[in-house]
Amino acid sequence: MLPAPPDFSIRSAMVDDLDALIALERAAFTTDHLSPRQYRQHLHSTSATVLAAVDAGGLLGKAVVFYRAGSDIARLYSIAVAERARGRGVAKSLLAAVEATARDRACARLRLEVRKDNAAAIALYERLGFQRFGEKPGFYEDGADAWRYEKRLTDKA
Repeated sequence: MLPAPPDFSIRSAMVDDLDALIALERAAFTTDHLSPRQYRQHLHSTSATVLAAVDAGGLLGKAVVFYRAGSDIARLYSIAVAERARGRGVAKSLLAAVEATARDRACARLRLEVRKDNAAAIALYERLGFQRFGEKPGFYEDGADAWRYEKRLTDKA
């Protein structure tokens, strides 16, 4: 039996999503918040992608990805899923969309940082093929340490 298709979609975020993006940011993270100004900038930037997972009830999750000119590395800067959407595959779907977007931009690798104490996120990233390659002590505003992960998106070395 095939799994049922998700009851949500992934699309590029729009300025109309700004209030919901900010609300999700505040609900998901206690520190290191993106500001409304930063979101506006990223929504219109050629060096960033903001993706939104949505259903009939509104925003379920978001992902922010950065690209650097001349680099084949995309960086997942932020991903969050609303409490009401947990367990529906939103994070996995957002990550698949991030990977597709990065490939479309000729990126060969996707990198991210994750709090060392975020066991659920670490487990998800590792299940999806991300490999730990380093750490960043004191990376977060509150002084928490981060693990660095990377996933190869192409077979190129």
